[in-house]
Amino acid sequence: MSRVEVEISRKNKELLEEFSMSISVDRSLSNNTLSAYVSDLKKLISFCENKDLTTLTKTTILEFINNLNTLGLSPRSSARIISSIKTFYKHQILNETMDSNPMQSIKTPKLSKKLPDVLSYDEILKMMELIDYTKLAGERDKTIVMLLYGGGLRVSELVSLKVNDLFVDEGFVKVKGKGSKERLVPIGIKTINQVSYYVESYRNKFAKPGSKNYLILNQRGGSLSRVSVFNLIKKLATEAGIKKAISPHTLRHSFATTLIEAGANLRAVQQMLGHESITTTEIYTHLDKAYLKTVIEQFHPRA
Repeated sequence: MSRVEVEISRKNKELLEEFSMSISVDRSLSNNTLSAYVSDLKKLISFCENKDLTTLTKTTILEFINNLNTLGLSPRSSARIISSIKTFYKHQILNETMDSNPMQSIKTPKLSKKLPDVLSYDEILKMMELIDYTKLAGERDKTIVMLLYGGGLRVSELVSLKVNDLFVDEGFVKVKGKGSKERLVPIGIKTINQVSYYVESYRNKFAKPGSKNYLILNQRGGSLSRVSVFNLIKKLATEAGIKKAISPHTLRHSFATTLIEAGANLRAVQQMLGHESITTTEIYTHLDKAYLKTVIEQFHPRA
């Protein structure tokens, strides 16, 4: 912000603490999301020179929002800050700490949905072909790619998987997602075979007592970091000559897109991805017109 951040008053500290605790319980939010909410509200506090948040008027908040536009923030960052403030004041109304909501008629800017980069099946295969299987970590790296692409896992979910989260006979893995919510994710026979082979041929031989039963291990026998997974995927994509913005999340996007384009039910994909809202899953419905035309011709009785 353009102003020097001021020390937060006792009243505002209490408001932030109560708000943070309440939404943490109500929404099962991650620590990162909670930190973002509080950080956004602190920007407003700083701008308003530590005035009690429950006394701010619509005019004052609009001045703050207009100031955001002069700071060179991306539209997405500005929209997130406005959304955080709207959530805070909605919470105050529900708790009856305020009689009127200063954000009531202030709209959150609508953002165009940026379609994520996705990888084709051939690109995934090319990346796996470039894994160095002469190294001890080769089968582990292949397992990482197959779980990200074959199960649509987030990288945080992948590195936190435990061996006892595997239900290979049933064809599922138990995943702990955002807000510590657990879900069962189905995996295909190829991924099941690869995971089983990796566990027997690599993981169980190199696991150290401190590995805490984690599935994906580093070469010292401890749990693998998210950064290491990111570096692996970037390295394989670069070596494969793929000119896209690639990260482990790209494989999750590719998993979802593959299913949707093959005609999978949107609700089923939502459950597999662990999305709280189906609107998040709908971003993957960026299908070509030819496919949509075949759906109409196949299923609509009067088409």
